[in-house]
Amino acid sequence: MSIASYRANPRYWLRALVWANVAALVTLWLVVVTCDAWATSLQRLEIATKSGPRAFLVEMATTEDEKNIGLMNRSELPDGQGMLFDFSPPQLVSMWMKNTLVPLDMIFIQADGRILRVAQNTEPLSTFAIPSGGVVKAVLEVIGGTAKKYGIAPGDRVEHPLFAGDH
Repeated sequence: MSIASYRANPRYWLRALVWANVAALVTLWLVVVTCDAWATSLQRLEIATKSGPRAFLVEMATTEDEKNIGLMNRSELPDGQGMLFDFSPPQLVSMWMKNTLVPLDMIFIQADGRILRVAQNTEPLSTFAIPSGGVVKAVLEVIGGTAKKYGIAPGDRVEHPLFAGDH
């Protein structure tokens, strides 16, 4: 049977249609699973500032690999989102901006949820060490300018399950 006559057979087209639908469903499933996993990895964090509470959705960086990669190689970070680095147990911490393409505000947070220090508009791609300035349990990275925009300052309290029970 020639290819032309095979393609004239209705079964050929029925099989092609079935396989195209199967491929489309598998692709849709992969997109949904990937998006759902990403969405569930975002957690709510709130900072009580002098001008009122400010809410953020944050990714958690808890493993060494996650902390080493952080927000590297991302071309944008939406306002209201960020990454929370868990450095439990509390310790002195230094961060850097290697391979980080956007300026960030780094908010250094003590074990009781109080902000110790804010490093504003850190320089993209820099390997300069940005120290915590004391013992901290976590670092919140948000898009540069956020701390100034919302009045986030040392002494403000961060509410997140990471700090529950440490007050």
